[in-house]
Amino acid sequence: MYDIAVIGGGPAGLSAAVNARARNKSVLVVTNDYRESPLYKAEWVDNYLGMPGRTGPELLEAYHSHAEAMGTVFRAGRALNIMPMEGTNYIGIGSDMEEARAVILATGVSRGRKYPGEAEFLGRGVSYCATCDGMLYRNRPVAVVGLAPDAPEEANFLHGLGCRVTYVSPRAPAGLDPAIPYVKAARMEITGSSAVSALQADGREIPCDGVFLLRHAVAPTDLLPGLTLEGGYVAVDRDMRTSLPGIFACGDCTGEPLQLSKAAGEGLIAGQKAAEYVDALHTDKTNSN
Repeated sequence: MYDIAVIGGGPAGLSAAVNARARNKSVLVVTNDYRESPLYKAEWVDNYLGMPGRTGPELLEAYHSHAEAMGTVFRAGRALNIMPMEGTNYIGIGSDMEEARAVILATGVSRGRKYPGEAEFLGRGVSYCATCDGMLYRNRPVAVVGLAPDAPEEANFLHGLGCRVTYVSPRAPAGLDPAIPYVKAARMEITGSSAVSALQADGREIPCDGVFLLRHAVAPTDLLPGLTLEGGYVAVDRDMRTSLPGIFACGDCTGEPLQLSKAAGEGLIAGQKAAEYVDALHTDKTNSN
């Protein structure tokens, strides 16, 4: 079990990891490739105090190297759900599970709205994880909505299980098994009655029993149902605590301004306060014995 799990490997998440490690806490960072971060696309960053004229890649590579040198453990993948239970948080990553005493959400902002029918059919045909739920759809028709770089790989995995896969995305995928039909579409709607029966893709109906929505990341409220939002962002206090015990948040997911300096500063606070929370858990356990 880790002391702290950080969900997201951007400036906020890596700042949190560095500051938690400085307090001798074991830290796991769950993240996609940091080169997929919006900051990585920045050609010039001039408003970060004392470090003008840097590029996004330069900054992110420096942050990643710093966190790595501090002893942070990195786990590539998407966190799909978090289940708090008696002082332990169980974090689903693909078909695997990790445990942590505290969690810091540094997921950035969700830049895509939910598709019509997505929330209604979650768990009734809608899934965010091919490796978790693929066996449920063996020999059945499924649609994969590919919005993440590894989506073709997951579609190939489903095809290998025996699922009858149709791949749908706005752009032609690289690495997709040629045996899997591809439909180019940007507007999606999931339909059915008691369960999913079809995906509407730019008006074309694709009959299916399941829809796998493979995005870069899962929204915080899908990771943790019951998380309080304010204005569409995760609500936090000055210590970066959320409405749920042991769950902290920092960076763009907590609201504007969506700036590098804010992300790094909030990450510092979240890392420190999560470390204090873990220390308090240990003290309480010792006193109870």
